Amino acid sequence: MNFPILSVVTFLPLAGAILLIFINKKKENHLRYIALGITLLTFIISLFLYFNFNSSTSDPQFVEKSVWLGYGIKYHMGIDGISLFLVLLTTFLMPITILSSWTYIKKRTKEYLIFMLMLETGIIGVFVALNLFLFYVFWEAMLIPMYFLIGVWGGHRKIYATIKYVLFTMVGSLLMLVAIFYLYSAYYKATGTYSLNLFDFYNMSLSPGIQIWLFLAFALAFAIKVPMFPFHTWLPDAHVEAPTAGSVILAAVLLKMGAYGFLRFALPLFPSAVIKFLPFLAVLSLIGIIYGGMMALIQKDVKSLVAYSSVSHMGLIMLAIFSLNTEAMEGAIYQMLNHGLSTGALFLAVGILYERSHTRLIKDYGGVSKKMPVFAAFFLIFMLSSVGLPGLNGFIGEVLCIFGIFKANKIFAILAVTTVILAAGYLFWMFQRVMHGPITNDKVQSFKDLNKREIAYLVPIVIMMFWMGIFPNMFLRKMDSSVTHLLNMVNTKKATISQTQKGEDLLVKIDDHALEEKNKEKEEQTR
Repeated sequence: MNFPILSVVTFLPLAGAILLIFINKKKENHLRYIALGITLLTFIISLFLYFNFNSSTSDPQFVEKSVWLGYGIKYHMGIDGISLFLVLLTTFLMPITILSSWTYIKKRTKEYLIFMLMLETGIIGVFVALNLFLFYVFWEAMLIPMYFLIGVWGGHRKIYATIKYVLFTMVGSLLMLVAIFYLYSAYYKATGTYSLNLFDFYNMSLSPGIQIWLFLAFALAFAIKVPMFPFHTWLPDAHVEAPTAGSVILAAVLLKMGAYGFLRFALPLFPSAVIKFLPFLAVLSLIGIIYGGMMALIQKDVKSLVAYSSVSHMGLIMLAIFSLNTEAMEGAIYQMLNHGLSTGALFLAVGILYERSHTRLIKDYGGVSKKMPVFAAFFLIFMLSSVGLPGLNGFIGEVLCIFGIFKANKIFAILAVTTVILAAGYLFWMFQRVMHGPITNDKVQSFKDLNKREIAYLVPIVIMMFWMGIFPNMFLRKMDSSVTHLLNMVNTKKATISQTQKGEDLLVKIDDHALEEKNKEKEEQTR
């Protein structure tokens, strides 16, 4: 395709944000309709990526490449089967979040919508950038709108949550920048040319010792973003204090940027270090699974409960990635999409309740299904999707993840099953306390069921949940070639490193033998 579709999908929301600057802020409905129209148009255009995607190749597609600043800094974009659906997940959810904020955001609406559109550009840019400088620009640029979304439109502890989120993310990002500079200089020393092209770095041969340090720098940035235990402490605060749309995007898409970073950078660039740290990373993932689930069980705030559930579910995704086999990795990518839908939907449901009652405490509810039966039906579907009920999207992802983990390590797989058990525990218990029982709060008595706007943005999510649960091959076959290529690249590099190390050991043995022979000759001459 000659049409620069990736640039359009990436920067159309930013163009919409610039357009909103020149519209009178008093015309709030005009602002909302324009923002909604921009995000819908972006989603429609992004669908061409799916329908024109070639499943038979692992090469990046829809590539756009041009000189930018020189010295290897180029405008280089492209997608493969790993990044395709993360782009589509982002464009799918953005119009939904705009609709969910229609009456929720009542102050500074213009600024809010501008930051939401800027956020979409930053997120998509991360998934399509193939030049490390461009990737880092988008990675950092995404922080700015999220900082303001939480800090201005958040809850009572919004400043604390915002600063904590930014500090955690910035520390990891700066270390990653240092590692990028090292790769840049190492490539120049080896070839005499400047490059920040990701595929050029794929072809580099780094010593195991250097890989360890570079991997730690990249892995810290990605582990914070996931977040993996023990770097998760910013997440509950950010989720609880963020506005509903911010929580949805944070859980559904931003957390996936960390897992995507491991797939796109850490595994293919530093395979030796990955293998070395594999047991440690797997244990951290298991701790995240169990710890996140146990913490969710004791939460009194329904939004905090959903936040800790993300820690548990992302732990399963990371454990699957570190299992390094096709089933687990495809399951991890599929589960990233599933988690984006189910957890994003749960945050939307919590936002609907909060908009009516202005409380998130579980004890303040009870008997909600009596006043909001349609909402209760939606909430039940979202909950069952998160638990992994057969027929819904979560089931396919969890089965593939656990099956792949089982192939790698049976004990880890048995422990990973606690994700499903704990999820059933905290979600069913929360649903029972919120939706059933007697109505003890006067506010619940005045609840009104879902209106047309709320139904309009919840129905597409339900459709996708059933679609992904019933027709998973429509998604899985698009990622087959890319996942196979990634695993082959990791295994090839691992084998090369192993052979090199064996060769070095052999040389040492030969040298030792030669030294012994020389010593014997000297002894004979002396005699």
